[in-house]
Amino acid sequence: MVRFITRRLGQLVIVFAGLVVVAFLMSVILPGDPGRAAAGRNATVAQVAEARHRLGLDRPLLMQFGHYAARILHGDLGTSVFTHQSVLSDIRQVLPSSVELVVAGMIINLVIAVPLGVLAAYRRGRPADVVARLFVLVGAAMPAFWLGLMLQLIFADQLKILPLSGQLSFGVDVRRITGATTLDALLEGNFPAFGDALKHLILPAIALSASFIAVVARTVRSSMITALDSDYIVLARATGAKEWRVVVRHGLRNALVPASTILGMQLGWMLGATVLVESTFNRTGLGAYMVTGVLQNDLYAVIGSILTIGVVFLLANFAVDLIQLWLNPRLRPRRRTSAVPLVTSPAPAGGVS
Repeated sequence: MVRFITRRLGQLVIVFAGLVVVAFLMSVILPGDPGRAAAGRNATVAQVAEARHRLGLDRPLLMQFGHYAARILHGDLGTSVFTHQSVLSDIRQVLPSSVELVVAGMIINLVIAVPLGVLAAYRRGRPADVVARLFVLVGAAMPAFWLGLMLQLIFADQLKILPLSGQLSFGVDVRRITGATTLDALLEGNFPAFGDALKHLILPAIALSASFIAVVARTVRSSMITALDSDYIVLARATGAKEWRVVVRHGLRNALVPASTILGMQLGWMLGATVLVESTFNRTGLGAYMVTGVLQNDLYAVIGSILTIGVVFLLANFAVDLIQLWLNPRLRPRRRTSAVPLVTSPAPAGGVS
């Protein structure tokens, strides 16, 4: 097991190195001059040259990459030309809010997609299966920003039961501890503020998770159909086990193995999809930070955000590997044992000549 985890960690290092190379090539290929952006729009030619020298942009390409990789390893993602602060510091400020939104979206994803997939598989070919598949198909077809606008129109403007945008209502204040508003309100013991922050989180989380529910539900349905037609399910039913135990304990556990891979990848996808959702609902987070970086031609902010999303992808895939080992014992590496003969013939009575 230790060898397996070490091998996976080695693969993460290799993939991360490739991600750093891609990020560096983006900084070289994408239009725009980081030196002029760092010096300012009204900078003179001499000031731009000085900024390029300070950033190492006047060096050969290989030396630039070595300098860039060294800065990445030391946690230096550059300086934002918009906030004039370290990009890593900016990301630390905005990332918890995006993680809060992604966690809420993932919870909604699991609560809706997994039961829908199980129901569709258990009732396959029946009206419940058709309705479930139609529901997830409609959710997958709606763009996140359009769904967000419709949710705002219905639940905020017409019904007035949920807030329109933002993270807290006017006059409600929560002391920053982690950066996630709901968690900070709980840690502070401010339950009215927690309820207010949770209301502001519901609509963005629904808009974020809608397109991902379809993928998980269809994956669970397909895996559950295969599992329910397996011989071990027939054997479990023949032993007199309760139907819910057969479906959940034996069928769903095996069906979650391929679904866990999709869920792990969706963490990174959701973090990238916050660009549209946070802009629609006026939330501060990594997605809104990336939009500001693009509009302000802040190359280091954009690339730093992309690197952050890539790291989340890598960590999520590593977590998926560990979860699959727990769900499927057949994937666990086994120790090799030397073959031992079952029957040993006795030696001849007269000995061996």
